[in-house]
Amino acid sequence: MTGPLQPRPRAHAQPDEWGGPGGHSGHSGEGGAAASGGAASPGAHTPFTVVITRPSGQSSPLDMQLAAHGIATFDFPLIAIEPVRDDAPLRAALSALESYALVVFVSPNAVDRAFAAYAPISSIWPHALPVAVVGPASVAALARHGVASPAHRVISPAGAADEEPARFDSESLYAALETQLGENAFAGKRVLIVRGDGGREWLADRLREAGAEVEAVAAYRRVVPEPSIAAWARVHALLSGAPHAWLVTSSEGVRNLDELAREHLTAGEIAELHHAPLVAPHPRIAETARGVGFDRITVSGAGDERIVETLLGLASSVVQPVQNTPAPAPAQPRMTDSNNSSNVAQQNTASAGAKSTSATSAAASSGSATSRPTYAAPGPLSPAPARRGGAGTALLWLVVVLVAGGAGAGGYVLNRKLDRVDQQLVQRQQAADQQTAALRARADEAVAGAQQLDKQIAQLEGKIADAQTSQQALAQQYTDLAKNRDDWTLAEVGQMLSSASEQLQLTGNTQLALFALQSADTRLAASDSPQALAVRKAVAQDIDKLKAAPSTDLTGLAIKLDTALAQIDSLPLAGEAIVAHTKPQAATPADVAQTAAANNEPRWKAWLQTFAAGIGQQITSLVQVRRIDNADAMLISPDEGYFVRENVKLRLLSARLSLLSRNEDTLKSDLAAADAALARYFDNASKQTQAVRDLVKEVSAGSTAVALPNLDTSLQAIQQYRSRG
Repeated sequence: MTGPLQPRPRAHAQPDEWGGPGGHSGHSGEGGAAASGGAASPGAHTPFTVVITRPSGQSSPLDMQLAAHGIATFDFPLIAIEPVRDDAPLRAALSALESYALVVFVSPNAVDRAFAAYAPISSIWPHALPVAVVGPASVAALARHGVASPAHRVISPAGAADEEPARFDSESLYAALETQLGENAFAGKRVLIVRGDGGREWLADRLREAGAEVEAVAAYRRVVPEPSIAAWARVHALLSGAPHAWLVTSSEGVRNLDELAREHLTAGEIAELHHAPLVAPHPRIAETARGVGFDRITVSGAGDERIVETLLGLASSVVQPVQNTPAPAPAQPRMTDSNNSSNVAQQNTASAGAKSTSATSAAASSGSATSRPTYAAPGPLSPAPARRGGAGTALLWLVVVLVAGGAGAGGYVLNRKLDRVDQQLVQRQQAADQQTAALRARADEAVAGAQQLDKQIAQLEGKIADAQTSQQALAQQYTDLAKNRDDWTLAEVGQMLSSASEQLQLTGNTQLALFALQSADTRLAASDSPQALAVRKAVAQDIDKLKAAPSTDLTGLAIKLDTALAQIDSLPLAGEAIVAHTKPQAATPADVAQTAAANNEPRWKAWLQTFAAGIGQQITSLVQVRRIDNADAMLISPDEGYFVRENVKLRLLSARLSLLSRNEDTLKSDLAAADAALARYFDNASKQTQAVRDLVKEVSAGSTAVALPNLDTSLQAIQQYRSRG
């Protein structure tokens, strides 16, 4: 007869007990107890596992700290960090750092990506440019790139006090910025925020409300990764009852975990996941986790040290030494060939109580106890071969069940992936069909457009034929009208004279008009007709008139008026003339002894005369006398002075228009009024005022020959020839 083997509840059975990763063999514990003849071994020890969901490659320091405390880790990234599709805005912002008053990095990823883009630009971060970060991990990331106190000014919530604050978020960072820089330090300043693609807008909105010009650029983008089949197999094993906890360091990671769980886990596994311990560094992450269904959440605070401390507390509360507690009612026993009746088990339970207690205490002192209740076997079992055979059979069945379960889970995951691939192929096929239909529609539209274009070309060809016919008819009519060569010549001369007359009246350029008349005379000289001779006589009279007319440089006179207009605003008014600083001046006093000897006077008298003369010279040098004939000029206020200047400029502008239009009377009137205002209200002792008045006088003197001759004689001769024809 063999002693009863107390069964373990199936809900707490763990794969690691049967030689899994990090566990011990259950057979070795029983063999040791049987050989010693004392209390039974408490069983295998399953290590406490922490599932770290940080992006790949960012959990190594935390892994080492947890491993140093004997806690196993499993990396299960919920966020993948990838470069942005277009980093031109980031590089442009980093190239213009001198235009920013503050740069904010929202995460260590933002620091690393930004400095990777900044490396081709410069190897030294500006020492005068403050940098703000949210937490200690970002401070450490800056230090890795050579940006640290005291050489650089790094602002973070931890820098506000000696002790690290409980919260590391945008609100705490903004409070630290106001504390160190001042409440009104952002007004009119440019602030650069380097972050991931998207993210919270709270800090940017607060800085804009404070008057800052905020520019946010993306340094990386976050995507949902696809864990491997092996990773999902490990998750299934943990959710089957192994002691573990989840570490989620972002709200987006919580949402990604919930999304992936709905795709890859069963309803029971999702319930186990929501009931598993979850550690979050920030209350906002905890709120997100509570919103998706997690019910065992612990807020650790920022920093790996606080996270490790919290995880150690969870491990000690979950994995505890087994106390001396009564054995629970046995569940469904494992099917072995050595099971006896329950009566025999109850009889042996009392005799093995003391041994079980001592074995439990030994297990607690050695640190090998787990969070599940461990049951000790009674004293030595007589039919040992039969018991070993039953345990081997159970182990074999358990291995078969585990292999079948793993194969089923792998097949399920593979089937899900194949379904997604099929859906993607169907979607791509539908998109290709839509593109093909669109291309066919465009081809049909192109064919219809080509046909329409052919019709339009045929219509244009018909219109061109009609235009050619009309042109031929017009050419024939023109040939009939221009009967001979003399008619052509006189027509060309008439056109030349008309153009020359218009240019003479518009621009006043006598040289151009003279050149046109001489060209017309040259063309008429080739004709022997009496009409051409009469026109030549009229052209000769107009040529003599133009040669006798005085030359007037209208352009030069207009430039002088423009120069005078540009200087009006800088001319000093009579009441605003700057009085030069004066100082007492006197001649060098003569030698009193020589003066007294020369005038035969006492020395005191000579000294008194010299002193009085010096005082008089100094007083005279301190006094300046100016004459202003117009008393109103001294009473003009600054506002009235503005209108005086504007009136003078209006007069000069009117004079310029009159000059170009050759209106001599108006020109003279405007120039006289402008010169009178300059003499009446401005400081005539100023050289600048005198220069402007000289320009006005030069324009007035040069405009005496504004009246220009005309070409009426030649034009009348051409008109008479046309009327006779």
